[in-house]
Amino acid sequence: MHGSRATAAEMREAVRALLRVLEPEQVKELRERPARLDAPELREWTYLPGPRPGLSTEGLDARQREAVDALLTTAHSAPGAELARGAIEVERHRRATVGAAGADRYWVRLLGDPEGDAPWGWRMNGHHLAVHVLVTTAGLRVTPHFVGAEPARVAHGPQAGRRLLGPEEDLARELVTDLDLGRRSRAVFAAEPPDDILTRDDPFADPGLLPTGLAHGDMSPGQQRLVERLVRRYLDRAPAVYARECWSDVVAHGLGTLSFAWAGGREPGERHYYCVRGPDLLIEYDNTQDDGNHAHSVWRHVRHDWGADLLRAHYTEQHG
Repeated sequence: MHGSRATAAEMREAVRALLRVLEPEQVKELRERPARLDAPELREWTYLPGPRPGLSTEGLDARQREAVDALLTTAHSAPGAELARGAIEVERHRRATVGAAGADRYWVRLLGDPEGDAPWGWRMNGHHLAVHVLVTTAGLRVTPHFVGAEPARVAHGPQAGRRLLGPEEDLARELVTDLDLGRRSRAVFAAEPPDDILTRDDPFADPGLLPTGLAHGDMSPGQQRLVERLVRRYLDRAPAVYARECWSDVVAHGLGTLSFAWAGGREPGERHYYCVRGPDLLIEYDNTQDDGNHAHSVWRHVRHDWGADLLRAHYTEQHG
């Protein structure tokens, strides 16, 4: 809990720093004070291009952009922050490639009041980046968490050769390649992968939407370690205290409740998809669009998405 409070304090100070460098009209765009943070409309999200509610980063000056970046960093571990910033950098490359160079277009939204003990949160959304944060005195939540990369492998320019989501792809490919024919027949659910993550931008995470695949308990010890490393790769996007909490929950449920499924080709460059699911956990990855050079990755939590569990506990206590 102490670690959660420290992370929340860092976020609170980052919000204060951002507010100090914004103009009054920009503060109005940033702030939103809904009556309740569990309002259904606050579960609306997308990872596609297009405007969102909140303050656009497009017109920010250098100091203001630095303040937004500092806030984004607080929702992540050091590698997670690098991944989130990488999504912005690859998107910048994509725009330049298609002749649409210009300022970054992401939207930052402050929900509630970070001062005091009431629940509050913030989110940053745009093409291929969606970070959602909820903070209460009992802890913090950072899902749904989405990172995409178009292109998945940068072919030219200063970032040539960059594979933003390379580890997410390579760990899963190593796992499916290591499976013998019997195990692979249970893990691979289709020769042709879906054209996107199966949950898309659903407001509620439902593991039932995903194929069952191969259970952790039916894997060899080496394969089990690979799927565990893959899960940790996603959880470790978050601040360390929350990543540890989520991993402890996975272990408490039993690692045997995890399963892995794959669709599509197994060779690098071939279109493919995979997912990992558990009682609370939902991870999806696809690299299918643009002939297998356009990747999506998402981490969802059945109970924690949008901070639903923390909000439920807060409102129950408040009105109990």
